[in-house]
Amino acid sequence: MEQHTAPNLTGVRNFRDVGGLPAGEGRSVRRGLLFRSGHLAHATAQDVAALVALGLRSVIDLRGTADLRAERTDVPIPGASHLSIALTDPAAGAKFHGLLREGDLAALRAALADGGGEARMIAAYRNRVLARTEEHGRILRLLAEPGGLPAVVHCSAGKDRAGWAVAVVLLALGVPEEAILADYLASNDPAQAYRFRRADGSVPEPGSEVWTLLRPIFEARPEYLRAAWDSVREHWGGPEAYLRDGLGLSDGLRGRLRELLLTEA
Repeated sequence: MEQHTAPNLTGVRNFRDVGGLPAGEGRSVRRGLLFRSGHLAHATAQDVAALVALGLRSVIDLRGTADLRAERTDVPIPGASHLSIALTDPAAGAKFHGLLREGDLAALRAALADGGGEARMIAAYRNRVLARTEEHGRILRLLAEPGGLPAVVHCSAGKDRAGWAVAVVLLALGVPEEAILADYLASNDPAQAYRFRRADGSVPEPGSEVWTLLRPIFEARPEYLRAAWDSVREHWGGPEAYLRDGLGLSDGLRGRLRELLLTEA
């Protein structure tokens, strides 16, 4: 099979191909069909040309209104449909988004110090599993539609909302949890990590108190994804029932996804 390499984009963070991950029985995820990413609002002309060259047909944007106000809408990708499936903002929505961007040090301490940041993220991941079954089921159906692939799934940083959305697809494909976790943690690559700016345009200096307080929000951590898996097991008994009963993934739809996205054994 032809091998694809994800382009090195300059205005888009955390863009990568999830192809190549193992899916059991000698199969793996096909390359060049499913990508994950940070937002495309700052894509350069060269970035757009590179994305067009991938043959993208779907851009699935998981951001909400607070993100769009701060980051703007995606740059259009010729040949691709832009599909908005807004999920909750990481760790609690527009109010929390405003705190991160505009809150003073005292407010940040009150919300994030002493494990507060980690606790908010864990709660957000758990809530996303329980409250957003309809949206995640829709993502699976969109990818299975004729002309839906190749596709990129993105949020702001490409790690939380996109992280779980892609994890759901990979679970449906039979990718083991260890491989999904390794792909999730790749969002911590310093060259690709989200460049967060405060409302005044400042970037928190590594090692500063503000940076330390915000760090749990802008890192991919194993305990976050594991909290989502724990929620799946607690409420559905395991991923199979979650996919079938929670997301409405029929055998036919699952077979279609595997036909499209997996290599032959």
